[in-house]
Amino acid sequence: MGTQGSPVKSYDYLLKFLLVGDSDVGKGEILESLQDGAAESPYAYSNGIDYKTTTILLDGRRVKLELWDTSGQGRFCTIFRSYSRGAQGILLVYDITNRWSFDGIDRWIKEIDEHAPGVPRILVGNRLHLAFKRQVPTEQARAYAEKNCMTFFEVSPLCNFNVTESFTELSRIVLMRHGMEKIWRPNRVFSLQDLCCRAIVSCTPVHLIDKLPLPVTIKSHLKSFSMANGMNAVMMHGRSYSLASGAGGGGSKGNSLKRSKSIRPPQSPPQNCSRSNCKIS
Repeated sequence: MGTQGSPVKSYDYLLKFLLVGDSDVGKGEILESLQDGAAESPYAYSNGIDYKTTTILLDGRRVKLELWDTSGQGRFCTIFRSYSRGAQGILLVYDITNRWSFDGIDRWIKEIDEHAPGVPRILVGNRLHLAFKRQVPTEQARAYAEKNCMTFFEVSPLCNFNVTESFTELSRIVLMRHGMEKIWRPNRVFSLQDLCCRAIVSCTPVHLIDKLPLPVTIKSHLKSFSMANGMNAVMMHGRSYSLASGAGGGGSKGNSLKRSKSIRPPQSPPQNCSRSNCKIS
């Protein structure tokens, strides 16, 4: 039987990101630090635009990123306006050794608000490896990012520091904004200890746990695990017990052990009982 059909995609999600900022802030350095992916633009005309693809792993999902580096020169502002259509995330890049590039972020935010309103964005301070030439304090950049509701990163392509992390965080923000937050909710992952306790309790009656060749602390943990996880139909001293909830029997406390069948011996009424039907003939 033939297996011809559409080729299997090597990714789960495809996102388009733009890197914007003044010229000579190192946006090309950030793209060059990414080893995987293609570096050729899918369009024939790419003057003033650098293109790179990369794939990241986000919470077990493969996210392919199309990264577009728009030139910071004024004559390429029209190119930015064209490529901003369909963009799902924007990285605002400045050089920490160039105060003028940081002051120019305001102009780029105005461009984004005009041509790509509502698109998630993060602030990236580049060339952290040149911190001894720093002109933009970290605290000031972080406060500016918080003021404009942006996440802030300082990266170094030369040291491969925080580059992938910045793309990963922006991808998370974009996917959650597009109604995929339930995909990124962390599912409960049982620890090895929980799995071992579950395996032991599922096949061992509670009254036999004390006879297992295990330390006392582990035995106590096994009993607690059995009670907390509602392991029903346990056997204790040859009698059947069940975990009764508060809604089951009136006045009984939740998660308390009760005998399913109990027979009490007849008791004599007190001597001063005035009811005739309480007397034993």
